[in-house]
Amino acid sequence: MGRDVPALEFTREDRRRFRNKVHACLDVFAQMLRESRFDFERPQVGIEIELNLVDDSGRPAMRSAEVLEALADQAWSSELGRFNLEINVAPRELVAEGREPWEQEIRAALNHAEERAAAIDAHLVMIGILPTLELKDVGPAALSENPRYHLLNEQIFAARGEDLLISLDGVERLRTYADTITPEAACTSTQFHLQVSPDDFADYWNAAQAIAGVQVALAANSPFLFGKELWRETRIPLFEQATDTRPEEIKVQGVRPRVWFGERWITTVFDLFEENARYFPALLPLCDDEDPQETLDRGGVPSLSELTLHNGTVYRWNRPVYAVVDGVPHLRVENRVLPAGPTVADVLANGAFYYGLVRALVDEDRPVWSRMSFSVAEDNLHAAARHGIDAPLYWPGMGEVPATELVLRRLLPLADRGLERLGLDAARREPLLGVIEQRCVSGRNGAVWQAETFHHIQDIDHVDRNEALRRMTRQYADYMHMNAPAHTWPVD
Repeated sequence: MGRDVPALEFTREDRRRFRNKVHACLDVFAQMLRESRFDFERPQVGIEIELNLVDDSGRPAMRSAEVLEALADQAWSSELGRFNLEINVAPRELVAEGREPWEQEIRAALNHAEERAAAIDAHLVMIGILPTLELKDVGPAALSENPRYHLLNEQIFAARGEDLLISLDGVERLRTYADTITPEAACTSTQFHLQVSPDDFADYWNAAQAIAGVQVALAANSPFLFGKELWRETRIPLFEQATDTRPEEIKVQGVRPRVWFGERWITTVFDLFEENARYFPALLPLCDDEDPQETLDRGGVPSLSELTLHNGTVYRWNRPVYAVVDGVPHLRVENRVLPAGPTVADVLANGAFYYGLVRALVDEDRPVWSRMSFSVAEDNLHAAARHGIDAPLYWPGMGEVPATELVLRRLLPLADRGLERLGLDAARREPLLGVIEQRCVSGRNGAVWQAETFHHIQDIDHVDRNEALRRMTRQYADYMHMNAPAHTWPVD
């Protein structure tokens, strides 16, 4: 869904033609998979980070267009809300330079963006949900100027036929309605990309699904929404609800949601694209002029633009990606479960844990997905989102155990082994995985710090809720720039 689209209205003919083009793309994609026309000899990894813009007081700043103009950098792009930005970090081989150069590159890019934003009275905050965001901040005026988001908003509400219900029971209770999809903009995430071969894709996707709950438990960073303390990773249920095209009557019929964990382990990447076409009507039925079969027959590489556009409107927590770079197609697993932040150090530690662990799980003789039901993996995700680092999670051979115990006893050694097999030496592995280890030992992550600091400010300074959230957000931003992992942040 990253491409720009024009502002227009769709006809019944547009939808029929789009459906036919998606199925034509599926046929060509199946042929390409059989003929091994993909780049995977030197696989690369990539990171996307979504950020919030705030003013000097820590409140949302609706300045994304101005900040993007000041940056004038193709690595930066708009997101759904006018208080959001996204940076696409250039892909590279995982072992190319190690932790320090990549960390320095990302920090330099963020610092440069902060300087440009500050010149127009805005600041960047890397956090799962901005704690100072209020319901009044996510009305129609907050929707990004980019036409694709307005078009997406129109199509989702046309499908629903009614306002969105956002309902969450956590530490506190939230129940409200929205007449735009802009509450989704509250969800800012980190996305890890991993290029894989067609033959290995299913194993890597299954492994990523199996550990989604573990990732969220460790990295939870979204305990507040619209002034309420809810789940430790509130971003998960909020995203599920804020893009739901189904009214209640359709839900009870078993129609799949567009924010989707899935319903089964897969045997090939084709399964996922085929499910998209089978279960989900088009939201943006835009066709281009390419005949994918003709392009393939003459030795070219088809863009499969209808297939990829449709894929971008099905929000899987681990999404398949087909892309063509320098005339060569490749496949990626896009891991989308994690919130943004708290620091670059935390983000890269999360990445190292993810990349190492999925590699180790793929290499196991008896894969974890053959020993765990798919529904249990989904249950783990929601338990982790609700309880964060204190979540009880199920793992084969261990039963239900605390997330920290599971990571320290079983998964952290696996992640280390996986990174070693990927070619990362001990001097580069240990600082990264050490952050994960100490997070587990201390039982602290971004969500824990936010909640504890909020309550501390209320108890000590006796200020109201909004002021406590504002002060906490400003402290968070200060520590974010220091780049010490969040488990080391004091509560004061």
